Amino acid sequence: MPAFDRFLRACCLGLLAAVIGIAPLAHAQTAPSGLPEADKQQIKSYTLNEDVFNRLAAATREAQSTGIRPQAAPDPTKVHSLNDLANQAMAGDPRIPALVKKYGFTPREFILANIALTNAILAVQARNDPALASNLNQVWVNPENIRFVDAHQAQIAALMQPAQPAQP
Repeated sequence: MPAFDRFLRACCLGLLAAVIGIAPLAHAQTAPSGLPEADKQQIKSYTLNEDVFNRLAAATREAQSTGIRPQAAPDPTKVHSLNDLANQAMAGDPRIPALVKKYGFTPREFILANIALTNAILAVQARNDPALASNLNQVWVNPENIRFVDAHQAQIAALMQPAQPAQP
């Protein structure tokens, strides 16, 4: 499977990727380059844990089951901070803000958690994919999150499977 296809598949894991079209931003390592340094540091220091992962997984499953579809990629000319990215994400479908809130995320934390998870998945995949490795910007990757992904590969693989349509 080509590196970019695997990359896009990894991006489909998080609700953010599946719902608001983060994939084009993710190709540049899941965050716009023009972010303030404080936002970049927050991305780097955000650490995944069981609670965050379980809430992301539940939100992803619910988004799939309720038919929330992928949205257009955020307009990079209008993204100057994580808050801008979060605002665009929440505006993609009127159901997204309620779903994010239901699972205990602020819009900003939801964006951070998805970026952290996607970056860690990409870093793990890059170990065996030279093309992906050459495009991976390690600046965005938290080593703790790589360890988290390593320990949760089965759960992540299950989430990456396409949602099955509901039976009538």
